Amino acid sequence: MKSIPTLLHHYQREIQNKKIAQAYHFLLRFLLQAKADFALHHKDQYTFGNLAPGYLDYSYFSFFDRELREKKLRCGIVLNHEKLQIEFWLMGQNAKIQQEYWKVLKKSKWNAHRTTMPQYAILETVLLDELNFDKLETMLLAIRTKAIQTVEEIKPLL
Repeated sequence: MKSIPTLLHHYQREIQNKKIAQAYHFLLRFLLQAKADFALHHKDQYTFGNLAPGYLDYSYFSFFDRELREKKLRCGIVLNHEKLQIEFWLMGQNAKIQQEYWKVLKKSKWNAHRTTMPQYAILETVLLDELNFDKLETMLLAIRTKAIQTVEEIKPLL
């Protein structure tokens, strides 16, 4: 691993360039827009959490209904910064809950390819593998439609 001063020098140079900060803010605004769109169409069904901006790795907002909350579960619409894609995550309230539901869902279609639980979630699946901001409304529709479909597929397994 590089020394801390070297890493900080690279960090400062990239921040001074401004392009990363501009892109990051644009992506966070998009995620806020996705949350607002999702909430507009499903406010009677779900409760929505705040946007968690993350550390240039993942940014997300959570949502849940009464049934998920009673099971100490939340869903997340996640921006994976490295892959530049939108993902759906099922998350537990804590590590114990995540382990409990990992045992239930580890053989599901979402986890069939995994030998270990994801780092931050019980399961992860891609909603959008490519972001096309020329088709914003199409992306927003796909996010909420695929997320709801995934939730409805997961619930009977819990």
